[in-house]
This record gives sequence, structure tokens and C-alpha cells, in this order.
Amino acid sequence: MQQKGAIQIIEWEDLDKRKFYSLGVFMTLTTRVTVYPASLIRTRLQVQKGKAVYLGTFDAFCKILRMEGVRGLYRGFMINTFTLVSGQAYITTYELVRKYVSHYSPSNTVKSVVAGGAASLVAQTITVPIDVVSQHLMMQGQGEHHSRFKVKPKMMLTTSKRKPTFGQSREITVQIFAADGFRGFYRGYVASLLTYIPNSALWWPFYHFYAEKLSLMAPSGCPHLILQAVAGPMAAATASTITNPMDVVRARVQVEGRTSVIETFKQLLAEEGIWVMTKGLSARIISSMPTSVLIVVGYETLKRLSLRAELIETRHW
Repeated sequence: MQQKGAIQIIEWEDLDKRKFYSLGVFMTLTTRVTVYPASLIRTRLQVQKGKAVYLGTFDAFCKILRMEGVRGLYRGFMINTFTLVSGQAYITTYELVRKYVSHYSPSNTVKSVVAGGAASLVAQTITVPIDVVSQHLMMQGQGEHHSRFKVKPKMMLTTSKRKPTFGQSREITVQIFAADGFRGFYRGYVASLLTYIPNSALWWPFYHFYAEKLSLMAPSGCPHLILQAVAGPMAAATASTITNPMDVVRARVQVEGRTSVIETFKQLLAEEGIWVMTKGLSARIISSMPTSVLIVVGYETLKRLSLRAELIETRHW
């Protein structure tokens, strides 16, 4: 265990891996259930032309809830649960790369940047095909016509009767493969990497930076977990603001079937001006900030609960 200011960091070798993975799946699923509606709203805002359907985050939330109900906020969620695999791959890669980099650099910032970027690369390779399908499902709602693929009316009827089914996911998957082949499931892969690798690489060092600064300003005896819970959203807001322009491009590439990141970026600027790069930013921050609280509190608690038995008595929080 190392020190970062007054914040203790539990490293990979301190963990009981069986506890870590068992509890980790539950933590990841809880996080996704909580923030999925904001992710859906963000996607719809980023893909719509101007303000053709929704005026903003709150307007989108109210219209979706009114026209489609609570279920409308969770379109595509079932297929998105498969990203639990990528969640476990992410945290494993992050911790292992941190351990590897520590042999070459003692700097926590260096370890966080390299490990965060590597973890995102691995996770996105698993996640992008799932995201492509779930984003097309997100766009099936009231008033949206920007998705290249449509769920057949009978599939929509099945959903309206509330029968548990993966029918819509299967329908969209078949259409994507018929139109674009296997490559269709990795549409926007480069844009995703250009979005999430920097986001992840920035989030971790900003998180440790803010936690360190807060620990210096906090009154004596303030629990570390509270400081970390505040540092997480601050890091998320910072990283989200910096990387949002590429996130807008990524959403357009994946949903509208574009092939060029550069051409998409140029066209968006030409059609909607520089402010297009801020589309969905508030929804992204709204989703990323509670996500960060859940991740920080959940992840730090997870690591404490997963501490190897022989180390528990030696740790004081």
C-alpha cells in the first residue's frame, strides 16, 4: 500500500482476487443501472440535428418519460449488460498495468495515466460491438429517425406488452451484419478509442490529484472515503469536458453509419458550428459524476472488502 498525500492506495498484490471479482460484478451492474438513462439521453442529444426533438437534457428526460415511460429510458439496456465483461477486463487491466509500470516509475501520476489508457483500450475492444447495437436501440424512441436500422413494428409490439425478450437486440444485430458485415459492429471503434482512452487516462490522475488536494484542506480525521467520493466527480467533470467533442463525433459515426472521423468532425462544424462540440455535455457530466461517486465509493470499498485476510489487522483507515 502506498501513500498519495494522506490517501492510501490499495494495490493489486494486497487483494483477495476471488472476493474482488465476485463483488466487482455486483458493483458494475449497480452502476450501469443507475446511470443508463443519462447515457441514453446523451446519445439522443448528440445524434439529433440541432434541437429538432429535444431542447436539452431536462427536456429530453421529460419527453422520453412522458411518451415512452420509464422503459423508454432503458432502451437497449439488456444487451448493454454484456458490458459487465468489459468492466471486469477494465479493472483487471488497470491494476495489472499499474503494478507493471511501478517497476519503472514510482510516480502515481505516470502509473495512473498509462494504466487508465491501457484499461480503456482493452475495455473498448470488448464494448464497442455492444455499444453499436445498444445505441441503435436507444434511437428507436418517439420522434427519433436518425438510426440506420429500425425495429419492426411486431418487435415494438412485443416490447409494449412487456414480454421479456432479446428480440429487438437480435433484430438490430441481424440488420447490422446484413448491411455491413462483421466490420459494422466495430463502426466508430477509432472514434471510441480517441474518446475513451484520453478520458480514462485523464480521469485517474485527476482523481488522485483532487483527492490529494482535498486531503490537505480537509479537517483532521475526515474519512478518506468522503474525500475520494468528492474527488471522483471533480475528475469526471474535468475529463468529460476535455473529451466531449470526440464523444459527439463517436456517437454520430456509430449511429449514422459514417466511416470517417475527420469528415464527420468537419461536417458537424459546418452544419451546426463550434457549439456542436458541447452537445450532450451536461448529460454526460450528469451521468459521469454519479458514476464516479459510485465507482469511487464502490471501488474503494470493494478493494477494502477484498483485502487479503492477513493484511486486515494492519490497515487503519
